[in-house]
Amino acid sequence: MALSKQELFEGHVHALTVLGGVPAGQVRYDNLTPAVRKVVFRSRLREENPKWTALREFYGFTAFYCEPGLRGAHEKGGVEGQVGYFRRNYLTPVPRVQTLEELNLRIVQFEEREAGRRIGSRIRTIGEDFAQEAAHLLPLPAEPFETAMTFHPRVDRYSRITVKMCSYSVPARFIDRKVTVQLTGDTLVVFAGLREIARHPRLAGRGLERLILDHYLEVLLRKPGALDRSEALHQARAEGTFTAAHEAFWAMAKQQLGTDDGTTALVRVLLLHRHQQHADVIAGLRAAVRLGTCNEDVVALEARKAAQAAGRAPTVTASPTVVDQPEPADPLLAQVSHLTSRRLAKSLPDDVRPLPRLEQWDELLHLHRKESP
Repeated sequence: MALSKQELFEGHVHALTVLGGVPAGQVRYDNLTPAVRKVVFRSRLREENPKWTALREFYGFTAFYCEPGLRGAHEKGGVEGQVGYFRRNYLTPVPRVQTLEELNLRIVQFEEREAGRRIGSRIRTIGEDFAQEAAHLLPLPAEPFETAMTFHPRVDRYSRITVKMCSYSVPARFIDRKVTVQLTGDTLVVFAGLREIARHPRLAGRGLERLILDHYLEVLLRKPGALDRSEALHQARAEGTFTAAHEAFWAMAKQQLGTDDGTTALVRVLLLHRHQQHADVIAGLRAAVRLGTCNEDVVALEARKAAQAAGRAPTVTASPTVVDQPEPADPLLAQVSHLTSRRLAKSLPDDVRPLPRLEQWDELLHLHRKESP
């Protein structure tokens, strides 16, 4: 299976992190498409992907590319053979797991078992050989290589952005604005300027969409009838964020206030999730249903009581908002202080200069314009 550019870069960063260092020499590669754009005719020269070149230079290793086709089959046979060995001994039959984390844990166990194996008639095990080679690895840089791809999509009228043929929601107040997207192998993060405004798991497929109900609450306050059959609500139910407590409160609110007003009351309660813990709001909803009231203030009060009873802060402390301001062109401009602040800190000296004389200016008023000859 071919690797994408994203998987190649993230795989190398992870592998180097696990090794704890960088190979101090050449690393042999096949002519994989994410790294090699073009094989220069009958030579070892390659036209590389610019980001792949940046990764190599960042970690300081040199790539040695095998000959393409049958001419280079003997140059990478050992690697291909070890891949087949691992697949036959540990991945046949295919392991059955519930999550990707469980599969990764099993692979770690397989690798630990391999560390005690001897290849052929060698005296030392694989783990002992690696312990000797690890001392010759170059140290890792202080910061890992940034593998995320950057995009600048525009938010459409439905408060969505499209990245790699998949759609993701952002808060409705950013409609028709350009945003910055950082895309990794498993995460998509959306920024407006320097402020993070949305975070999604990366979707695998084409034409998929992920909508967060919280991103549409301001719109639903004005159009409550759009909530019932919305895709955002359907996904919230599937993910478990819209719980049975929400359903019970909504049903009670619609019975007491009518469909539109009851839905508006629910939306106001959903806004509480921005400032209070999810579990506390659920406790507040259950208390409100027991009391038979659909007032959002009662839900907020009961949520604060639940938080205090559990010994945690009643409100979620948000990080300070980052103000998007351009940096000054001249670094000295940041050191200029206003005159008012300086007056308050230290009074200015008295002005001892003489007052200006205006007699000469008055004489100019009485001069006649010189007539042209």
